[in-house]
Amino acid sequence: MPDEAPSVPFDRRLRHGARQHRAAISVVVLAIGVFLVFLAVCWFTPLSSSQPFSSLNSVTVQGGTNYNLLFVFLGPIICIVGAYLVAAYSIARRKFEHLMLTKSKAEFLRNIPDLEDLLWDLTPVDEQRYEEKRAEFRLRR
Repeated sequence: MPDEAPSVPFDRRLRHGARQHRAAISVVVLAIGVFLVFLAVCWFTPLSSSQPFSSLNSVTVQGGTNYNLLFVFLGPIICIVGAYLVAAYSIARRKFEHLMLTKSKAEFLRNIPDLEDLLWDLTPVDEQRYEEKRAEFRLRR
């Protein structure tokens, strides 16, 4: 009977998936925030009387409950969080790529603390690249 690997807990799989798809998740959060702001703007501007926006407003006002008021508060908050996530990922990616281009072992050793800090904002694939670079310079953990 073959030995089966123990199943990985759901929370660990969820965290790994979130780290692996960090860029896509941050863009989706930003897009949701922009969409909610768009819905709020459609309700509270003169555009609400024009045809495409009036049909959107009829969907967001259900049974006397106006969800557009909720969008006014949640939209900008989610948009700011999404913008932060996108900016943090792109800045970390740019710095990481710049630090990984080094050909000098001494320069790489100087940048190890910065690289390890940046890995918190990047994907597991980048961690693997970092470990390969350490092996290339024959550095132990």
